[in-house]
Amino acid sequence: MTRAMGAAMRRIHVGNALSAFGLGFTVPYLYVYVAQVRGLGSVTAGLVLAVFAVAALIVLPFAGRAIVRRGPLPVLLVALVTAALGAMSLGLSASAATVLLSAAALGAGQAVMQPALATMIVDCSTTETRSRAFAMQFFLQNLGLGVGGLIGGHLVDTSSASSFTLLFAIEAAMFLVLVAVMATVRAPRAPRIEEAPGQSTGGGSWKQLLGNRAMVQLCVLGFVLFFACYGQFESGLSAYGVEAAGISTSALGTALAANTLMIVVAQFAVLKFVERRKRSRVIASVGLIWAVAWAVAGYAGLGHGSQAMATAAFISTYALFGLGEAMLSPTLAPLVADLAPTGLAGQYNSAFALVKQLALAIGPAVGGPLGASLHGPYIVAFLLFSLGITVLAVRLGRQLTDVQNQPSLARSRVVTQGGAPADAVVAAEA
Repeated sequence: MTRAMGAAMRRIHVGNALSAFGLGFTVPYLYVYVAQVRGLGSVTAGLVLAVFAVAALIVLPFAGRAIVRRGPLPVLLVALVTAALGAMSLGLSASAATVLLSAAALGAGQAVMQPALATMIVDCSTTETRSRAFAMQFFLQNLGLGVGGLIGGHLVDTSSASSFTLLFAIEAAMFLVLVAVMATVRAPRAPRIEEAPGQSTGGGSWKQLLGNRAMVQLCVLGFVLFFACYGQFESGLSAYGVEAAGISTSALGTALAANTLMIVVAQFAVLKFVERRKRSRVIASVGLIWAVAWAVAGYAGLGHGSQAMATAAFISTYALFGLGEAMLSPTLAPLVADLAPTGLAGQYNSAFALVKQLALAIGPAVGGPLGASLHGPYIVAFLLFSLGITVLAVRLGRQLTDVQNQPSLARSRVVTQGGAPADAVVAAEA
């Protein structure tokens, strides 16, 4: 069983890297492609980005139910084929209607991939290995996005539509290669840790999920997390940097690169720290780190220092966000899985992905205008949101069982229940 789980997990990680690599080819250039290369204007380009979010919000409630009933692998394969068709069609589209329909297919497929892959990771991991598995997933996603974006940037030519068609064709090919890779996965069903008091294992309705107080609180916390960080990266925070801090576009690109570099460098360095501490306290500390990041951003735009200092502070802001992201990746997704009753991880993963999409849709709409015009209130508001993350995390900790909050206790809990002495377990493992 362990060997089968390991083989399946390696294929899943390859899948994560390939899908991120494919998306990295096109996502950074989507606006330019629609607005300028196809000549459809900024309004249509904006609608394409909105369609991605709307498509995700429509399909995710159904995706969770499908994963529970059919299993994550069939749902993932359908999502991959849908995304491949959407990507290829988008690369060939020349009218607003076909561009929007193609974007809807690509957005829907991309959205469903996330909970399906997360559920497969749950099924191929144990309580003790889950944090490391999700950390590896996040690491490979960021690495794939970065490498894909870098290579795509060298292939793209705004004077040639065919160069963009090539990018979308490569993205579609990545999804189809992933279909072939994932079709060979034989994922075993992994046991979940003990349920929170009052949970039942029957049924897969949304009513049952909403009756899980810990999960509801985690969804509220997740919304604030994604709204106050990810929802601001390419909207409010970048607008604030340009308008208030005078950051150049090249420096903005450097800041985004610093964010990715911090994640890649820090991911496994912080993993041991995270694994030995309560999840609620880890999330609470991320809120404090992000509050510092917003304070540094405030200095960049409102501190009246030199331009070099403002640029350095702004880049540091993105790096601090990356540090918090590296701490969250082995914390949030495993916690969602451990809160799910047996067999319902797919629905819980889809619900959390839905919350994320809502935050990513609302965050730019709120933060963009605020960051561009009301600089002081923008910084103060999101600094308070970050402190709110800390408060919500502490409250969430009170709803979790000891093992849900700190999975490292699982081994001692099993020893106590099984009656075997700890020394015997250690000796057996040695």
